[in-house]
Amino acid sequence: MAPDPDARIRELFEFLRIPSISVRSEHTEDTRRAAEWVVGALDRAGLGGSLVETEGHPVALGEWRGAGKDAPTLLIYGHYDVQPPEPIELWTSPPFDPTIRDSRIYARGAADNKGQLFLHLKALEEVLSARATLPVNVVVLAEGEEEIASPNLLPFLERHRDRLNADAVLISDSAMFGPGLPCLLQSLRGLAYFEVRVRGTSQDLHSGSYGGAVANAATTLARMVATLHDDRGRVAVPGFYDRVLDWDGDVRDRVRELPFRETAFFEEAGALGPSGEVGYSTLERLWSRPTCEVNGLLSGYTGEGAKTVIPATAMAKVSCRLVPDQDPSEVGRLLRAHLDRVAPADVHVELDELAGGRPWRADLEGPFFEAARRALRSGFGVEPILVGEGASIPIVTELERLVGARAVLMGFALPGANMHAPDEWFPEAHVGLGIKTLVRYYEELERLLA
Repeated sequence: MAPDPDARIRELFEFLRIPSISVRSEHTEDTRRAAEWVVGALDRAGLGGSLVETEGHPVALGEWRGAGKDAPTLLIYGHYDVQPPEPIELWTSPPFDPTIRDSRIYARGAADNKGQLFLHLKALEEVLSARATLPVNVVVLAEGEEEIASPNLLPFLERHRDRLNADAVLISDSAMFGPGLPCLLQSLRGLAYFEVRVRGTSQDLHSGSYGGAVANAATTLARMVATLHDDRGRVAVPGFYDRVLDWDGDVRDRVRELPFRETAFFEEAGALGPSGEVGYSTLERLWSRPTCEVNGLLSGYTGEGAKTVIPATAMAKVSCRLVPDQDPSEVGRLLRAHLDRVAPADVHVELDELAGGRPWRADLEGPFFEAARRALRSGFGVEPILVGEGASIPIVTELERLVGARAVLMGFALPGANMHAPDEWFPEAHVGLGIKTLVRYYEELERLLA
């Protein structure tokens, strides 16, 4: 019997209605309910779902070992938690009341990541229902803390390493290059995030009584921040580029040939035009080059009217997007040394490291990657393109390290899907196309592993 597309949508809507906002304590039970929903879907698929407790939100785990102990194992990773929906007033329809408009499914989690996790669950159900077998052993791991930086996932992976060892990791938590343009990710940028604090005096002071005689923390921090880049847009922190692996000429040529609408990109961003490191295209700047960005500044009086003070303190949030083979901890040491070097003697400077994640580069060979390429070509009718991603998914490198396997990333959302923003959406047509593609993935694996 052919799958019922309306039944698929109804089932997906059940999942999307659960407000599994992991960061909010008032939604703890909702988050658990979402985990239980995934366990039920794993059971229906034939993977023997179970709920495994952690110090925080539980992990939904499913296993199918019917291929035998000598067969390869595929680990599928996803997450069932979602971002808070605020600002609510900017949603056209309620965030946890899934709605279809203009062939798009609107709901929080539709793209990130419930909708894409759902595709994997249904594909496994359809393959096992039709054939009762898979060419590989499969483990599905769905966590409930991805949106809060996965604080309990690494301990979980350490405790259950023997159970989770795999030959490949498959993740769908990203977007295609564009409508009708499927892609496979070949790289992710890493992250090193910092808070810089400057103190010049013990308290804010009257700018008339003290101005010109004591350090102004705001002015000092502004000067320090200005030293982070040179006039060609390069990061001016000594040693910052020492570990950067440049893309070769062939890869750069392929990137330049992609159907990238640069004008539309800047219009969508509300930007007047390109900016960044001289000598690189926009896509190269996004995918292959590291950055150092000021994410926020805070100092002094910013209320209505005038208050003439010399700020005692100033703070900047600074993030660095990293590329292979940069290391977040090393970048932190380099930034600290740079700030110490440029800071004047009349202020005190502190640097706190708030978050970090390593960059990632794909292994573009082997049956698991090749099966993904063939499946996408079959599902969407065109050869998938290789792309980078400027954002970071820190768990990818940690999963590879802890389960001993290389990751394959293929997403089914589209650019502009408003992940983390109001009116998040997922293409209605990609529910069927995504499931079809993933069913094909197991067929291609069978051929390649025969």
